[in-house]
Amino acid sequence: MILQLSDAELEIMKIVWGNRSEVTLFPYIMEALTARGRPCQKNTLIVLLSRLMNKGFLRARKIGRRNEYTPLISEAEYQTAQTKNFLDKIYEGSAKGLVSNLIMGDLLADEEYEELKRLLEKGKGQQ
Repeated sequence: MILQLSDAELEIMKIVWGNRSEVTLFPYIMEALTARGRPCQKNTLIVLLSRLMNKGFLRARKIGRRNEYTPLISEAEYQTAQTKNFLDKIYEGSAKGLVSNLIMGDLLADEEYEELKRLLEKGKGQQ
């Protein structure tokens, strides 16, 4: 089971997932948080990274005086788990209920609606 992340933890994971490098260094995370308008104290970031390791999202490897962080769960895996959790909690597991709400609540832009239709048709044809 994939645990849910706090907003601050998710912000860090988005930085790690978005990094093109295989490993992410502490200074890179600090700089990225500042660039996103979410500066963080060094000790706070250390605590958050420790929590992410305890939750099984990151692995740290110490190289000299620095840590290299590697994601253990992909962004897609997290999104899928959270989407399933949301569906179960709000729509009793019904994807149809979610999609219906998006359409009926006028929550989709026209382009999104058309893209969703194409995806549904494409998926239907693959069965």
